[in-house]
Amino acid sequence: MEFKSINPYNGKEIATYKEHSEEQVDKILEKSRVAFESWREVPIKERCKLLTNAAGVLRNNLDKYAETMTLEMGKPISEARGEIEKCAWVCDFYAENAERFLADEIIETDASESFVSHDPIGTVLAIMPWNFPYWQVFRFLAPTLAAGNTGLLKHAPNVFGCATHIEELLLEAGFPDGVFQNLFIHHDKTERIISDDIVKAVTLTGSERAGKSVGELAGKYLKKSVLELGGNNAFIVLEDADMDQAVETAVTARMMNSGQSCIAAKRFILVGDAYEKFLPAFIDGVKTIKKGDPADESTEIGPLARKDLADQLHEQLEKSVEQGAKIEVGGEQDEAFHEPTVLTGVKPGMAAFDEETFGPLAAIIRAKDADEAFELAADSKYGLGVSLFTTDIENARRHIGKAPDGAFFINELVKSDPRLPFGGTGNSGYGRELSREGIHEFVNKKTVYIK
Repeated sequence: MEFKSINPYNGKEIATYKEHSEEQVDKILEKSRVAFESWREVPIKERCKLLTNAAGVLRNNLDKYAETMTLEMGKPISEARGEIEKCAWVCDFYAENAERFLADEIIETDASESFVSHDPIGTVLAIMPWNFPYWQVFRFLAPTLAAGNTGLLKHAPNVFGCATHIEELLLEAGFPDGVFQNLFIHHDKTERIISDDIVKAVTLTGSERAGKSVGELAGKYLKKSVLELGGNNAFIVLEDADMDQAVETAVTARMMNSGQSCIAAKRFILVGDAYEKFLPAFIDGVKTIKKGDPADESTEIGPLARKDLADQLHEQLEKSVEQGAKIEVGGEQDEAFHEPTVLTGVKPGMAAFDEETFGPLAAIIRAKDADEAFELAADSKYGLGVSLFTTDIENARRHIGKAPDGAFFINELVKSDPRLPFGGTGNSGYGRELSREGIHEFVNKKTVYIK
């Protein structure tokens, strides 16, 4: 089987990649096992030095890596460069902090000495999506390799060029051969990989459906798993909010990466008079977004990564309109491109409220007060994050417990940061990436007792 990489902007074929055979997969798995036996013995200071090297390679080849991303999945080139910079940041972060995060935790007991050590577990399989083709991988890769594990990557087939760059740049940075390898396989081979004794754990960033499938397989074979899945984030604007700040942030929160982000704001819940203050300015902001070729430096929004993704978004839009919602701006689709769209009159039960819309579609919802706003925000099977805009910070603090999500951002869009744990609740998955929590997901927390 061959995988084709297609430029979503012009439909041209970029490259083809052959699927790994069963024999090749066996060799990759064995190579990972052998590499782990020596990699785990490499002093953590040396592992961290190699992460610093990787950050340097990323920055030195920033334009090349960003261009591949833009060609393969349509990310505007300015955003693509920002993604590469963020990958270098997470490498630097774990290079500076991994040794501290993995240090023995002394616990006073009746023993002469007792502590918890953090040992590597072996090979970890990462199944990653196309929307942030480098960042999603590096936020797994940096802590996992720093901890002394080896990694296997099954990337989305439309970004195998990015996957190839990642494997090559780690070798250039000095990581031993076999510590990180790509698997070019179809999803129907996933069980065969997870079931192998060499693989000790699996992490997936992807759709709810993919998460359920991988979670089921991980449970079947008793493998540790971390799932970062879909989201339907609420963006709540109270009446006392700084509207200019709220509007500017909202446009970015919904339209960045052409709206293709699990943590993007998707449901905009406007309280009382905030509706009349926020909506016209937000619509004007959406209208001014520059659309076009993602390789153009001035382009702010390009095509979706594939035509079928645009088709799905448009179907959700049409269904919501049939259910009573109203298009205020946008609404048109041309192949993989979908216009930035603002939809008002959205209510629970509509596709634009209940489902994750993975593209540039903003659902506007009216709430009479803050309590109703938080009730609407929590009326979702997803739980990645909530944004709240208000000038009354103390009042905002009182609402933190009302949000069951994995993140609560006040006067800012929900975003990932190497210094902060990242993850969701409900159908948004389980486990945490980044920060101390992320590096602890794939280690053996071993109790040591000395008498």
